[in-house]
Amino acid sequence: MISAIYGIDNSILDFISNNLHSLWLDKLMISLTDLGDGGIIWIAIALGLIVSKKYRKSGFMLLMAILLGALFGEMIIKNIVQRARPFTHVPGMELLIKKPNSYSFPSGHTTASFAAAGILSYCFRKYRVAFYLLAALIAFSRLYLYVHYPSDVLGGIVLGSLSCLLTIYIFNKYINKERI
Repeated sequence: MISAIYGIDNSILDFISNNLHSLWLDKLMISLTDLGDGGIIWIAIALGLIVSKKYRKSGFMLLMAILLGALFGEMIIKNIVQRARPFTHVPGMELLIKKPNSYSFPSGHTTASFAAAGILSYCFRKYRVAFYLLAALIAFSRLYLYVHYPSDVLGGIVLGSLSCLLTIYIFNKYINKERI
C-alpha cells in the first residue's frame, strides 16, 4: 500500500517537473509559496480582521484554525510520521527555493491555507471561490517546487479542513459572541 502511494506521488511529481515548468511559472510558484510561508498571508488577513470590531470574531476564528493546524501538523503528525521530502530522494536536485528543514507530511502551507480558506469561506461566503483558489494555488506550488508529495498536500487539505471544522464547532458551542 505504501509503495503504491509513493509510486503515484512520484509519477505526479515527475509529470509536473517534466511538463509544466517555465520561467514565468517558476516565479509565480515561488511567490505563491512565499505567501504561504509561516501562514503569513492568512495571519495578516486575520490581524486585519481583528482590528475591525465588526469582523473581530472572524479574525480570531482564522487564527485559531491556523494554530490548530500547526499544532497537530507541525508539532505532532510530522514528528510521528517523519517523512523525508521528495527532493531528498533525487541526487543533485537543485530547488528553486531554500530547502525546508522540517518533515514532509503533512504540508504545513496546505494545512494553513485550507484551514484559512474554510474559515474565510464560512465567514464571507461571497468570496469562497477566491479563498479556495488561493489555497489550492499555494498547495500546488509545493508540488511544483518539489518540496512535497501529492499525498502530503492531500493530508494538508484534510488536516486544514478538520482544523476549520473544529474551530467553527468550538466558536459556535463555547465562545460567547459578546466576549469577542
